[in-house]
Amino acid sequence: MTRVTTGILIFPEVEVLDFCGPFEVFSVTRLDPSKRREEPSPFDVFLVAELEHPVVTTGEMKVIPHHTFETCPPLDLLVVPGGWGTRREVENPRVIEWVAKQAKSAKLVTSVCTGSFVLGKAGLLAGKRATTHWASIERMRSAFPDVTVDDRQHWVEDGNILTSAGISAGIDLALVVVAKLLGEEVARTTAKHMEYPFPEKRDRRV
Repeated sequence: MTRVTTGILIFPEVEVLDFCGPFEVFSVTRLDPSKRREEPSPFDVFLVAELEHPVVTTGEMKVIPHHTFETCPPLDLLVVPGGWGTRREVENPRVIEWVAKQAKSAKLVTSVCTGSFVLGKAGLLAGKRATTHWASIERMRSAFPDVTVDDRQHWVEDGNILTSAGISAGIDLALVVVAKLLGEEVARTTAKHMEYPFPEKRDRRV
């Protein structure tokens, strides 16, 4: 089995569930749930940070990345979470350059919450539809006038780029990715294992 190389970016003041939610989904996915302990996930998922020292998240959790930008392999799937720290990282040229570089070869590029601002700054959302946390919708429209910012959908797919609403919506996004890559049955089985409802398209404003 060729595993999906999956890198989740982390940075100071990243929102915890933004990255932990997708990490949980990808790490517990199994093609054969009866062999959950015998076989690995089809996703080879790891955390990537600019530097190798522990990252202090929102809420002051300390997280040790698996890779730095220099040691990270080419990714099949890139996940960019959000959090207050994105306000700083959009001005960090190393982060923006790394995201843009990985996006060139990745099969899928995704963001959770305000991680969409990082994708936008890297030039990946120009002319596309995207979304973000409800509280940052207007800020995103102002920052990226060439992006059609959707305030209705819980997640938005445009080409090989998927963006989601805030925080817990990253779990939904990750399950959608599992369905895209491995089929809906595998995604629904993963959601059941997590005791999480399988995401259905819905109007987030209702």
